[in-house]
Amino acid sequence: MSGQHAGSGDHESEAYDSSHEHLPDSDSDVPWFTEVPPHNEDEDDDDDDGDEYGLENEDEDEDGDEGAEDEDEDDEDQFLDAEGGEVELELIIQEVTDDGNTDNQTTTGAQADAAQQSLQQRILRIIGNGRTGPGYLTSRQLLALLRGQDLNRVIFDEEDDEEEDVWRSTRRRRNPDPNRFPKVPSEEGQKLMASGLFGAFDKREPDYKRLARRILDRELGLRDRSGRKTHQGLMAQHMIPSTKPEMVIHYDDPVCCGQFSDDGNFFYACVKDFRVRMYDTSNPYSWRHYKTVTYPFGQWTLTDADLSPDNKWLAYTSLQSSVCFAPTDPDDTGDPYALNLAGPSQRGSRQGGAFAIFSVRFSGDGRLLVAGTGAESIVVYDIERRQPIHHVAGHHNDVNAVCFADKLSPHILYSGSDDCTIKVWDTRSIGDSREAGAFVGHLQGLTYIDSKDDGRYILSNGKDQTMKLWDLRMAMTTARYEQLDPTRITRPHEYDYDYRWQEYDDRQWFKHPHDNSLVTFRGHKVQRTLIRCHFSPPGSTNSRYVYSGSQDGFVYVWNLDATLAAKIDVKSTTRGLRPSPDRRYRVHQSRGTEESWLTLVRDAAWHPNAPLLVASSWDGPTMGAGTATLHSFNENDVDESDAGMGVSLNEKLVAEETPQESSRASRW
Repeated sequence: MSGQHAGSGDHESEAYDSSHEHLPDSDSDVPWFTEVPPHNEDEDDDDDDGDEYGLENEDEDEDGDEGAEDEDEDDEDQFLDAEGGEVELELIIQEVTDDGNTDNQTTTGAQADAAQQSLQQRILRIIGNGRTGPGYLTSRQLLALLRGQDLNRVIFDEEDDEEEDVWRSTRRRRNPDPNRFPKVPSEEGQKLMASGLFGAFDKREPDYKRLARRILDRELGLRDRSGRKTHQGLMAQHMIPSTKPEMVIHYDDPVCCGQFSDDGNFFYACVKDFRVRMYDTSNPYSWRHYKTVTYPFGQWTLTDADLSPDNKWLAYTSLQSSVCFAPTDPDDTGDPYALNLAGPSQRGSRQGGAFAIFSVRFSGDGRLLVAGTGAESIVVYDIERRQPIHHVAGHHNDVNAVCFADKLSPHILYSGSDDCTIKVWDTRSIGDSREAGAFVGHLQGLTYIDSKDDGRYILSNGKDQTMKLWDLRMAMTTARYEQLDPTRITRPHEYDYDYRWQEYDDRQWFKHPHDNSLVTFRGHKVQRTLIRCHFSPPGSTNSRYVYSGSQDGFVYVWNLDATLAAKIDVKSTTRGLRPSPDRRYRVHQSRGTEESWLTLVRDAAWHPNAPLLVASSWDGPTMGAGTATLHSFNENDVDESDAGMGVSLNEKLVAEETPQESSRASRW
């Protein structure tokens, strides 16, 4: 979850900063310009390529350039992570005459001095005289300067006459190839759709055949047994939940995640207030709240949760090294207990053995717990022995997501990190800290990974605004990974983009030369937080789709060929429905609901047996509140049930008056 700068209203910036080790002293002073380095264009032409793309030159390393580079990075970290916002900026300007000569310029005209004076003159012309327009400091360049980036590359951005290649920084790609994005529909995705591994496929029938016709064919008993099975699958695939909600559950804090149990009888919602709400969903259209548990002494927010295979225990985490366990039995009112995954002393851990946990998962047999941490590590914990058995520093940045490849096997697991890689681990050989394989292709850090639970396919969300599908058989071997060092392409971009508050520039996107993914999905926005993605369940969708939340307030549903199957508009669903007693997040009707209401869908859960989907969101003018909205398959906007559609409820499922209802009542 790494990022270098947080904007206002960022719900996770403090949490991220607290989980990193490069926190400087709060009284550190960082100057704006303390020295203006000499600028030699000939040297830039020779050296830019290696420096800019992380392709280090051995000769230069021997001369000490590597140490200077590390020193620059340390200065940058101090600037970016200074606590309290009390950073002093100092600007030193040397006076320049109209003819471009300084007052103290000598007549010798040494080449090095002339180059330095030329650079000083250009800085003064951009910053010192206060003018605006082409050639002067832009907002983007000013932001880059505040983030401590190299002045030559950021301010002047001189054109390079050399031919660009895959190692060229995307910052200099003025007019990138518009056809560089993956083709839609994806040919590989179409093959998967026709393979039968992702739902039924029948070329003999058109896709537009109505659901009512299929039901009639089923009732008449047409076709043989195989044909009826295909028919049933095609019916399930057609029933995608719609935007109109069955109900909207309101919380006073953002909802971090929410998922159903494997049998669909249980739903949990993790909220930023360190509480997990549990609901009985044995009747998917009539929920019942029965329990709320708390994470004591949590830090900033809840990060993740997972149900044990027998549904008896819920494990949930915060930005601490302990995992809380709470019984799901409503009659068990005891306090949750915590297990410290750090252990007494773990190598590779930080802050005295403590670390933040971003992701946690049970193994299929319920004996192991695996966690991804802010110490760039994966922890495998033995629940019965109550001690960590492996703590592997297997990445070069935060591990934001972990999962097992197959629920029936506790051996193969995946980890996704901000170092832009997914690594495959075998718990039987993880002790040597060597991965069994790797996936590369994302250009920015990963926010989430999800397994199809078949031991083969995996899905990932990335901060480069793409979602990718992977096949375990195509994983890069450890030897190949070490030989290619594919992350050298993405390492130079570590500080170029902060997804928590910046918009991603599509001009920065290029196809990774070692991309070993099958299908790439685009269109959603992976910003502000670690937005999650999932495979659709086999029971209610015939495993036909993949889907993801989005920062723009939608749930995106794709076919396997990367074509968009549906968009569920959660923002329009929640706008204006905030219960009126909560004045902090009430929509200001005078300003207009369109301007004052924001929604970010962080997680979405598809019911395993019914055509229902729950979107867990951040909502409100500042996204300081949260909702869980229940969307069902419905071809009409009006439901004939007694409760109707779009009912607004509080966290205990008690109906509350909405602003619209309050306004209508006042008129009467």
